[in-house]
Amino acid sequence: MKKGVIVFASLALLLGLGAPAFSQVASRSVETIMIDNFDGTDSNVDWTWNVQASRFVTEGYPIVNTFDALPNSLKAVTKADESHKVLGVKIKFDRKGDNWFEVYPEKDGKPYEIPFAGTVKALDFWVWGAHYLYFLDILVRDADGRVHILRAGNLAFDGWKQFIIDIPTYIRQHSRLRSGPAEMKFVGFRITTDAAEYVDDYMIYFDHFKYSTNALSNIFDGYELQNSDFGDNNENKKEGK
Repeated sequence: MKKGVIVFASLALLLGLGAPAFSQVASRSVETIMIDNFDGTDSNVDWTWNVQASRFVTEGYPIVNTFDALPNSLKAVTKADESHKVLGVKIKFDRKGDNWFEVYPEKDGKPYEIPFAGTVKALDFWVWGAHYLYFLDILVRDADGRVHILRAGNLAFDGWKQFIIDIPTYIRQHSRLRSGPAEMKFVGFRITTDAAEYVDDYMIYFDHFKYSTNALSNIFDGYELQNSDFGDNNENKKEGK
């Protein structure tokens, strides 16, 4: 009888049945994190937004600014007495063709890639379309340093529309190495014109850019030990000590 108990206990340990509850992280745990609502009230946002465009952009464009506005669908879940803003871009090109422009975060005058927390399930944001046949893509950089293009769809609609973009499972969001990149990053929005579409007067707006994620997915029992200080420094590493 004792032998049977010992065998069962050993199997339980091998299968993880005996692991303490506080060491477990629920794989289906999901929370929503706001990247930027463009209201200028979030103290965690320490970047601005800028725009770059392809070669045939009209001189003086693109122009980026914020405006007092809010999608009607969001008015029910926001405070009416607060000021709400959206990010707007206006652009013109000198000729039709394969034109594009990118809206990206910037810090200290340089492009800034916003790190995501946890394992991202989906990106969620609102876009104001002007019914031009343009196409919207999302650029993200994976934990191996590669930039991926996520197709959001066309912008041939009027007014506000919510986009929810699932993150493909083939994108590596965390490095398998302790010293590798800790997370996937947001690079920017890219808008591409249809070759036959008008390009002489275009506007687009963005609002409530957020994402859903399992923020604890990359946390394991003892994760803090991966940053332990062993007393070695960069000089010792360079000298091979």
